[in-house]
Amino acid sequence: MMLEPNPAAQGAAAYRRRLTPKQMEAEVFARATRAIHAAGEGEPLTRARAVADNRRLWDTVHASVLDPANALPVDLRARIAGVAMAVIRECEAETPDLGFVAEMNDQSAAGLWR
Repeated sequence: MMLEPNPAAQGAAAYRRRLTPKQMEAEVFARATRAIHAAGEGEPLTRARAVADNRRLWDTVHASVLDPANALPVDLRARIAGVAMAVIRECEAETPDLGFVAEMNDQSAAGLWR
């Protein structure tokens, strides 16, 4: 029995092949922002998931810029690390400012698309 290919999956794969690595990273930030906006004042579990996903994203960013093998200039890495820590702290707050988190995601995505 032969399975029919999933057109949506094929389309997504074709789209990803057209993106540069930086653009793919920008898409990760955009996806995280969409989750924050969708969470809004919605269900607590949806909100908690969006905040946790953003926390993991920024933990990854922070670890990446602290890696000595990272090719970015040291001053840029330091600035990104500062932003990452601010977002992580916000995500850990009892009532995180989701607007701030979304704005930092948007700014990061915009920088990666340049």
